[in-house]
Amino acid sequence: MNKYWALLVLLTSCGGRYGDKGNNKQGLRIVSVSKQLTEIIFAVGGDTALVGVDISSTWPPAAKKITAVGYHRALNSEGIISLNPTAVWNDGNWGPPATIEQLKKVGIPLRQFDGGSTLDSTRQLIRRLAAEFHNPHAGDSICDRLDRDMARADSLRRTYPDTPKVLVIHFGQAANQYFVLSHRGTQQQMLEWAGAVNVADTAQKWKNLSAEVIAKAQPDVILATDYGFDLQGSVEKFKQLPGVSLSPAAKNNRIYRIEEHDLVYLGPRTGQNVYQLIGLIHKH
Repeated sequence: MNKYWALLVLLTSCGGRYGDKGNNKQGLRIVSVSKQLTEIIFAVGGDTALVGVDISSTWPPAAKKITAVGYHRALNSEGIISLNPTAVWNDGNWGPPATIEQLKKVGIPLRQFDGGSTLDSTRQLIRRLAAEFHNPHAGDSICDRLDRDMARADSLRRTYPDTPKVLVIHFGQAANQYFVLSHRGTQQQMLEWAGAVNVADTAQKWKNLSAEVIAKAQPDVILATDYGFDLQGSVEKFKQLPGVSLSPAAKNNRIYRIEEHDLVYLGPRTGQNVYQLIGLIHKH
């Protein structure tokens, strides 16, 4: 008997904290290492199967009550194995490779669900996960609501003639540095839907924040993702980052905190998030 199956027998016999949850009749014990997958799992009613999530899975709030297994690209195999999962669900963007190999070695199934990077692929992903939990009606209902929310957001955007210049500043928890987010990624699409221009001048996925970057960008609005903003503690403290205080956004007090999960992936709430983003970046 290898170490994994010995641990499985021990934990199953002990019950308690790691016993089957709620109405999880399939006996699934899922570790989700993708914030997009985690939100959708909750939305389609599969959350009773979750026993672990990565630290970026912060929506819905109930996700924070589930055991965290670390940052999705810096995971520790022992922490995952200790949860006795029947599968680790991922979107392909996880690691390190040594952890993945160790999980394979002990026999834990790894399920990859390609992330929805467009509205069409997001709808497909929602319906696929709903089917996994034998709840196709939920998938259809969520997709219908997403379409209605996107139409509502588009109607609001059309009422604003201006096109604000926006810069997104993000704190990379793994790299422990502040970055500006470039034209690559979901945040770019979100800003376009909201009727804004991303003024980050970089072809990279992100670029280290510097006074030169801010001076060149001259953003009307700065969106600061939650973790980095909260590290500073206030707008005035945030202005002390390189060059931020000299930007039009700082001078006009248009620096806003935004939840990372509302900006960097698509999901059931994307239409609602776009609607809120429009109100934020266009207000004066």
